[in-house]
Amino acid sequence: MTRVSPWWAPDVYADRKPFLKARGAITAAARRFFAAEGFTEVETAALQVSGGNETHLSAFSTELIGGDDARSRLYLHTSPEFACKKLLAAGEERIFTLARVFRNRERSALHHPEFTMLEWYRAGEPTLRIYEDCAGLTAAAARAAGASDFSWRGRTCDPFAEPEIVAVCEAFARYASVDLEALLGDREGLARAAARDGIRVAEDDAWSDLFSKILSEKVEGRLGSERPTILTDYPASEAALARAREDDPRFADRFELYICGVEVANGFAELTDPQEQRRRFEAQMTEKARIYGERYPIDEDFLSALAQMPPASGVALGFDRLVMLATGAERIEQVLWTPVAERGTA
Repeated sequence: MTRVSPWWAPDVYADRKPFLKARGAITAAARRFFAAEGFTEVETAALQVSGGNETHLSAFSTELIGGDDARSRLYLHTSPEFACKKLLAAGEERIFTLARVFRNRERSALHHPEFTMLEWYRAGEPTLRIYEDCAGLTAAAARAAGASDFSWRGRTCDPFAEPEIVAVCEAFARYASVDLEALLGDREGLARAAARDGIRVAEDDAWSDLFSKILSEKVEGRLGSERPTILTDYPASEAALARAREDDPRFADRFELYICGVEVANGFAELTDPQEQRRRFEAQMTEKARIYGERYPIDEDFLSALAQMPPASGVALGFDRLVMLATGAERIEQVLWTPVAERGTA
Protein backbone atom coordinates (compact mmCIF):
# COMPACT_ATOMS: atom_id res chain seq x y z
CA MET A 1 0.00 0.00 0.00
CA THR A 2 1.36 3.42 -0.94
CA ARG A 3 1.73 5.75 2.04
CA VAL A 4 0.33 9.26 1.67
CA SER A 5 3.09 11.89 1.61
CA PRO A 6 3.43 13.70 4.96
CA TRP A 7 2.07 17.23 5.20
CA TRP A 8 5.61 18.61 5.58
CA ALA A 9 6.91 17.09 2.32
CA PRO A 10 8.06 20.15 0.31
CA ASP A 11 5.81 19.46 -2.68
CA VAL A 12 2.75 18.84 -0.49
CA TYR A 13 3.53 21.89 1.64
CA ALA A 14 3.96 24.06 -1.46
CA ASP A 15 0.45 23.09 -2.58
CA ARG A 16 -0.95 23.99 0.85
CA LYS A 17 0.96 27.25 1.33
CA PRO A 18 -1.57 29.54 -0.47
CA PHE A 19 -4.35 28.23 1.78
CA LEU A 20 -2.23 28.82 4.89
CA LYS A 21 -1.35 32.33 3.76
CA ALA A 22 -5.05 33.07 3.32
CA ARG A 23 -5.72 31.57 6.75
CA GLY A 24 -3.34 34.10 8.30
CA ALA A 25 -5.09 36.97 6.52
CA ILE A 26 -8.52 35.76 7.63
CA THR A 27 -7.31 35.35 11.23
CA ALA A 28 -6.05 38.94 11.25
CA ALA A 29 -9.32 40.15 9.69
CA ALA A 30 -11.35 38.35 12.36
CA ARG A 31 -9.36 40.00 15.13
CA ARG A 32 -9.86 43.41 13.52
CA PHE A 33 -13.59 42.73 13.19
CA PHE A 34 -14.01 41.95 16.88
CA ALA A 35 -11.76 44.79 18.00
CA ALA A 36 -13.97 47.21 16.06
CA GLU A 37 -17.00 45.77 17.88
CA GLY A 38 -15.44 46.31 21.31
CA PHE A 39 -14.68 42.66 22.09
CA THR A 40 -11.90 41.35 24.34
CA GLU A 41 -9.94 38.34 23.11
CA VAL A 42 -9.66 35.65 25.80
CA GLU A 43 -7.79 32.38 26.15
CA THR A 44 -9.38 29.32 27.73
CA ALA A 45 -7.73 26.27 29.28
CA ALA A 46 -7.90 23.16 27.13
CA LEU A 47 -8.01 20.84 30.15
CA GLN A 48 -11.47 20.67 31.74
CA VAL A 49 -13.20 18.50 34.34
CA SER A 50 -15.88 17.47 31.83
CA GLY A 51 -15.65 16.48 28.20
CA GLY A 52 -18.95 18.25 27.55
CA ASN A 53 -22.45 16.95 28.02
CA GLU A 54 -23.93 16.67 24.55
CA THR A 55 -24.85 13.19 23.38
CA HIS A 56 -22.79 12.91 20.22
CA LEU A 57 -19.62 14.77 21.22
CA SER A 58 -16.71 12.47 22.05
CA ALA A 59 -13.82 13.87 24.09
CA PHE A 60 -10.18 12.91 24.59
CA SER A 61 -9.43 12.06 28.22
CA THR A 62 -6.18 12.31 30.13
CA GLU A 63 -4.89 11.98 33.69
CA LEU A 64 -3.82 14.80 35.99
CA ILE A 65 -1.09 13.83 38.46
CA GLY A 66 -0.79 16.14 41.45
CA GLY A 67 2.27 16.94 43.53
CA ASP A 68 1.18 14.29 46.01
CA ASP A 69 0.79 11.77 43.19
CA ALA A 70 -2.97 11.97 43.52
CA ARG A 71 -4.55 11.18 40.15
CA SER A 72 -7.72 12.52 38.59
CA ARG A 73 -9.31 12.47 35.15
CA LEU A 74 -9.47 15.54 32.95
CA TYR A 75 -10.63 16.05 29.38
CA LEU A 76 -9.43 18.12 26.44
CA HIS A 77 -12.29 20.51 25.83
CA THR A 78 -14.63 19.90 22.91
CA SER A 79 -15.55 23.60 23.04
CA PRO A 80 -14.44 26.63 25.09
CA GLU A 81 -18.11 27.26 25.92
CA PHE A 82 -18.07 26.39 29.63
CA ALA A 83 -14.98 28.53 30.26
CA CYS A 84 -16.36 31.48 28.26
CA LYS A 85 -19.61 31.43 30.20
CA LYS A 86 -17.68 31.46 33.46
CA LEU A 87 -15.97 34.62 32.20
CA LEU A 88 -19.39 36.15 31.52
CA ALA A 89 -20.37 35.28 35.09
CA ALA A 90 -17.18 37.00 36.24
CA GLY A 91 -18.27 40.22 34.55
CA GLU A 92 -17.00 40.16 30.96
CA GLU A 93 -19.56 41.43 28.44
CA ARG A 94 -18.14 40.95 24.93
CA ILE A 95 -15.55 38.23 24.47
CA PHE A 96 -14.17 36.06 21.68
CA THR A 97 -11.61 33.29 21.48
CA LEU A 98 -9.80 31.40 18.73
CA ALA A 99 -9.57 28.13 20.64
CA ARG A 100 -7.91 24.87 19.75
CA VAL A 101 -10.52 22.21 20.51
CA PHE A 102 -10.53 18.43 20.38
CA ARG A 103 -13.19 15.95 19.30
CA ASN A 104 -12.71 12.22 19.05
CA ARG A 105 -14.45 10.00 16.49
CA GLU A 106 -14.41 12.87 13.98
CA ARG A 107 -12.37 12.81 10.77
CA SER A 108 -13.53 13.62 7.25
CA ALA A 109 -13.15 16.31 4.60
CA LEU A 110 -14.85 18.74 7.01
CA HIS A 111 -13.88 17.22 10.38
CA HIS A 112 -10.56 16.94 12.20
CA PRO A 113 -9.77 15.64 15.71
CA GLU A 114 -8.06 18.95 16.58
CA PHE A 115 -9.36 22.14 15.03
CA THR A 116 -9.93 25.84 15.69
CA MET A 117 -13.22 27.14 17.02
CA LEU A 118 -13.97 30.85 16.87
CA GLU A 119 -16.42 31.46 19.68
CA TRP A 120 -17.90 34.76 20.82
CA TYR A 121 -20.51 36.08 23.26
CA ARG A 122 -22.52 39.25 23.78
CA ALA A 123 -23.97 39.76 27.26
CA GLY A 124 -27.38 41.40 27.33
CA GLU A 125 -27.87 41.23 23.56
CA PRO A 126 -30.23 39.10 21.42
CA THR A 127 -29.31 36.45 18.87
CA LEU A 128 -30.15 38.96 16.13
CA ARG A 129 -26.87 40.74 16.93
CA ILE A 130 -25.04 37.43 16.50
CA TYR A 131 -26.71 36.98 13.10
CA GLU A 132 -25.28 40.36 12.14
CA ASP A 133 -21.85 39.34 13.43
CA CYS A 134 -21.94 36.19 11.31
CA ALA A 135 -22.77 38.20 8.19
CA GLY A 136 -20.07 40.78 8.91
CA LEU A 137 -17.44 38.18 9.68
CA THR A 138 -18.25 36.18 6.53
CA ALA A 139 -17.77 39.30 4.39
CA ALA A 140 -14.55 40.18 6.26
CA ALA A 141 -13.16 36.69 5.59
CA ALA A 142 -13.98 36.98 1.88
CA ARG A 143 -12.24 40.37 1.61
CA ALA A 144 -9.18 39.07 3.44
CA ALA A 145 -8.94 36.06 1.11
CA GLY A 146 -9.63 38.13 -2.02
CA ALA A 147 -12.68 35.95 -2.74
CA SER A 148 -15.70 37.17 -4.69
CA ASP A 149 -17.60 34.00 -3.79
CA PHE A 150 -17.34 30.94 -1.55
CA SER A 151 -17.41 27.44 -2.98
CA TRP A 152 -17.71 23.82 -1.88
CA ARG A 153 -18.28 20.74 -4.04
CA GLY A 154 -19.93 22.54 -6.91
CA ARG A 155 -21.99 24.92 -4.77
CA THR A 156 -21.30 28.65 -4.66
CA CYS A 157 -22.41 31.42 -2.33
CA ASP A 158 -22.08 35.20 -2.31
CA PRO A 159 -20.39 36.00 1.05
CA PHE A 160 -21.45 39.65 0.79
CA ALA A 161 -25.17 38.93 0.36
CA GLU A 162 -27.60 39.43 3.22
CA PRO A 163 -28.28 36.00 4.78
CA GLU A 164 -31.60 34.27 4.23
CA ILE A 165 -33.32 33.49 7.54
CA VAL A 166 -35.32 30.25 7.51
CA ALA A 167 -37.00 28.41 10.40
CA VAL A 168 -36.25 24.69 10.76
CA CYS A 169 -39.91 23.74 10.25
CA GLU A 170 -40.05 25.78 7.05
CA ALA A 171 -36.85 24.16 5.76
CA PHE A 172 -38.19 20.64 6.50
CA ALA A 173 -41.40 21.43 4.63
CA ARG A 174 -39.54 22.98 1.71
CA TYR A 175 -36.82 20.39 1.20
CA ALA A 176 -38.10 17.19 2.82
CA SER A 177 -41.91 17.54 2.60
CA VAL A 178 -42.09 16.92 6.35
CA ASP A 179 -44.54 18.74 8.63
CA LEU A 180 -42.08 18.83 11.51
CA GLU A 181 -44.25 20.93 13.82
CA ALA A 182 -47.02 18.33 13.69
CA LEU A 183 -44.52 15.57 14.45
CA LEU A 184 -42.68 17.08 17.43
CA GLY A 185 -42.06 14.23 19.87
CA ASP A 186 -43.86 11.73 17.59
CA ARG A 187 -41.15 9.17 16.90
CA GLU A 188 -43.31 6.83 14.84
CA GLY A 189 -44.77 9.63 12.75
CA LEU A 190 -41.33 11.06 12.02
CA ALA A 191 -40.04 7.58 11.17
CA ARG A 192 -42.79 7.14 8.60
CA ALA A 193 -42.06 10.57 7.11
CA ALA A 194 -38.34 9.76 6.91
CA ALA A 195 -38.98 6.40 5.26
CA ARG A 196 -41.23 8.07 2.67
CA ASP A 197 -38.29 10.32 1.84
CA GLY A 198 -36.04 7.31 1.27
CA ILE A 199 -34.14 7.63 4.54
CA ARG A 200 -33.09 4.43 6.26
CA VAL A 201 -34.77 4.09 9.65
CA ALA A 202 -33.23 1.84 12.31
CA GLU A 203 -35.27 0.27 15.09
CA ASP A 204 -33.26 2.03 17.77
CA ASP A 205 -33.43 5.47 16.14
CA ALA A 206 -34.82 7.97 18.64
CA TRP A 207 -36.77 11.08 17.53
CA SER A 208 -33.57 13.13 17.64
CA ASP A 209 -31.74 10.59 15.49
CA LEU A 210 -34.44 10.79 12.84
CA PHE A 211 -34.44 14.60 12.98
CA SER A 212 -30.67 14.59 12.40
CA LYS A 213 -30.93 12.13 9.50
CA ILE A 214 -33.55 14.19 7.68
CA LEU A 215 -31.61 17.38 8.32
CA SER A 216 -28.32 15.99 7.04
CA GLU A 217 -29.67 13.97 4.09
CA LYS A 218 -32.43 16.22 2.76
CA VAL A 219 -32.05 19.75 4.10
CA GLU A 220 -28.47 20.82 4.80
CA GLY A 221 -27.19 20.43 1.25
CA ARG A 222 -29.83 22.91 0.04
CA LEU A 223 -28.89 25.65 2.50
CA GLY A 224 -26.50 28.52 1.84
CA SER A 225 -26.69 28.39 -1.94
CA GLU A 226 -26.26 31.77 -3.63
CA ARG A 227 -26.37 33.50 -0.24
CA PRO A 228 -25.73 32.38 3.36
CA THR A 229 -28.62 30.79 5.25
CA ILE A 230 -29.35 31.22 8.95
CA LEU A 231 -31.46 28.25 10.06
CA THR A 232 -33.46 29.20 13.17
CA ASP A 233 -35.95 27.94 15.74
CA TYR A 234 -34.72 24.40 16.40
CA PRO A 235 -36.96 22.03 18.35
CA ALA A 236 -36.19 22.47 22.06
CA SER A 237 -34.97 18.85 22.26
CA GLU A 238 -32.17 19.72 19.82
CA ALA A 239 -30.72 22.62 21.83
CA ALA A 240 -29.15 21.36 25.04
CA LEU A 241 -27.69 24.71 26.14
CA ALA A 242 -30.15 27.18 24.59
CA ARG A 243 -33.07 29.12 26.03
CA ALA A 244 -36.56 28.18 24.89
CA ARG A 245 -38.45 30.76 22.87
CA GLU A 246 -40.68 32.80 25.15
CA ASP A 247 -43.57 32.79 22.67
CA ASP A 248 -43.38 29.04 21.95
CA PRO A 249 -41.28 26.89 24.32
CA ARG A 250 -41.50 23.92 21.93
CA PHE A 251 -38.70 25.65 20.05
CA ALA A 252 -35.35 27.05 21.11
CA ASP A 253 -33.72 30.38 20.31
CA ARG A 254 -30.99 28.52 18.44
CA PHE A 255 -29.61 29.00 14.92
CA GLU A 256 -26.98 27.62 12.58
CA LEU A 257 -25.16 29.38 9.74
CA TYR A 258 -24.90 27.46 6.46
CA ILE A 259 -22.76 28.35 3.46
CA CYS A 260 -22.63 26.15 0.33
CA GLY A 261 -24.48 23.41 2.22
CA VAL A 262 -21.84 23.39 4.96
CA GLU A 263 -22.75 24.06 8.58
CA VAL A 264 -20.32 26.79 9.66
CA ALA A 265 -21.64 28.09 12.99
CA ASN A 266 -24.00 27.14 15.81
CA GLY A 267 -25.38 29.82 18.11
CA PHE A 268 -28.16 30.55 20.56
CA ALA A 269 -29.56 32.60 23.41
CA GLU A 270 -27.82 31.04 26.40
CA LEU A 271 -29.71 29.07 29.01
CA THR A 272 -28.96 30.52 32.47
CA ASP A 273 -31.13 28.26 34.66
CA PRO A 274 -28.74 25.81 36.40
CA GLN A 275 -31.51 23.39 37.44
CA GLU A 276 -32.86 23.12 33.91
CA GLN A 277 -29.31 22.82 32.56
CA ARG A 278 -28.57 19.97 34.95
CA ARG A 279 -31.75 18.18 33.87
CA ARG A 280 -30.78 18.50 30.22
CA PHE A 281 -27.20 17.36 30.83
CA GLU A 282 -28.38 14.29 32.72
CA ALA A 283 -30.79 13.40 29.92
CA GLN A 284 -28.05 13.84 27.31
CA MET A 285 -25.63 11.65 29.28
CA THR A 286 -28.26 8.93 29.68
CA GLU A 287 -28.67 8.92 25.90
CA LYS A 288 -24.90 8.93 25.43
CA ALA A 289 -24.57 5.90 27.68
CA ARG A 290 -27.27 4.13 25.64
CA ILE A 291 -25.55 4.80 22.33
CA TYR A 292 -21.83 4.84 23.15
CA GLY A 293 -21.60 3.09 26.51
CA GLU A 294 -19.96 6.07 28.23
CA ARG A 295 -20.86 9.30 29.98
CA TYR A 296 -18.95 12.39 31.11
CA PRO A 297 -19.20 14.09 34.49
CA ILE A 298 -21.14 17.32 34.91
CA ASP A 299 -19.01 20.39 35.61
CA GLU A 300 -20.52 21.57 38.90
CA ASP A 301 -18.41 24.72 38.77
CA PHE A 302 -20.06 25.56 35.44
CA LEU A 303 -23.54 25.17 36.90
CA SER A 304 -22.58 27.44 39.81
CA ALA A 305 -21.35 30.08 37.35
CA LEU A 306 -24.51 29.72 35.27
CA ALA A 307 -26.57 30.92 38.23
CA GLN A 308 -24.65 34.23 38.15
CA MET A 309 -24.30 34.59 34.39
CA PRO A 310 -26.21 37.46 32.76
CA PRO A 311 -28.54 36.90 29.79
CA ALA A 312 -26.34 36.50 26.73
CA SER A 313 -26.13 35.25 23.18
CA GLY A 314 -23.19 33.35 21.75
CA VAL A 315 -21.98 31.31 18.81
CA ALA A 316 -19.31 28.78 17.92
CA LEU A 317 -17.93 28.99 14.38
CA GLY A 318 -15.73 26.37 12.73
CA PHE A 319 -12.85 28.63 11.73
CA ASP A 320 -11.15 26.04 9.53
CA ARG A 321 -14.39 25.56 7.56
CA LEU A 322 -14.66 29.32 7.04
CA VAL A 323 -11.13 29.32 5.62
CA MET A 324 -11.95 26.34 3.40
CA LEU A 325 -14.98 28.05 1.92
CA ALA A 326 -13.11 31.33 1.36
CA THR A 327 -10.20 29.61 -0.38
CA GLY A 328 -11.93 26.78 -2.23
CA ALA A 329 -10.02 24.10 -0.30
CA GLU A 330 -11.39 20.57 -0.70
CA ARG A 331 -10.17 19.05 2.58
CA ILE A 332 -9.70 20.51 6.02
CA GLU A 333 -6.06 19.34 6.14
CA GLN A 334 -5.26 21.83 3.38
CA VAL A 335 -5.97 24.76 5.70
CA LEU A 336 -4.29 23.36 8.86
CA TRP A 337 -0.66 24.23 9.51
CA THR A 338 0.16 20.86 11.11
CA PRO A 339 -2.59 18.25 10.67
CA VAL A 340 -2.96 15.47 13.25
CA ALA A 341 -1.43 12.12 12.29
CA GLU A 342 -3.83 9.55 10.85
CA ARG A 343 -2.83 6.97 13.45
CA GLY A 344 -0.92 6.86 16.70
CA THR A 345 1.15 3.99 18.11
CA ALA A 346 -0.43 0.81 19.36
